[in-house]
Amino acid sequence: MNPRSPDTPLQVQRRTLLIAGACGPLLRPATAAPTAASLAAVERFTGGQPVRDGRVVLGIDAVVENGNTVPITVTVDSPMTAADHVQRIAVFTELNPQPDVVVCHLGPANGRAQIATRMRMAQSQTVTALAQMSDGSFWRQRVEVVVALAACLEGG
Repeated sequence: MNPRSPDTPLQVQRRTLLIAGACGPLLRPATAAPTAASLAAVERFTGGQPVRDGRVVLGIDAVVENGNTVPITVTVDSPMTAADHVQRIAVFTELNPQPDVVVCHLGPANGRAQIATRMRMAQSQTVTALAQMSDGSFWRQRVEVVVALAACLEGG
């Protein structure tokens, strides 16, 4: 397979396009209101402190074919020194039955502020990655994700 040249149009996999098109009207919109559990989970993590956008990069596909296994990465812009480092990284979902996906504790010895894991998603929703820095500040990135085949369904 040849790498895509700058003048070659971007090609979308036919299967992804068909699934998104067929299931799109059946999915709950990603702009649905977050649950009380999700808001409480973020509040517990931040302790009510203000959260700023930036410094955090949440790597997740905007369209997910199968919510049973969704790969994610979180990278935080930090020198990871004793004076300036990431203390915690967390990922939250707004509409999953369990909004706390992961909380990782880091320190200067980690060398790089980056985590990678997989999660399950019950439906289309916004995923939020948060980072707490050693100065007590909180930073985030939010990504709206469309899920074609849901996971985590309760009662099923």
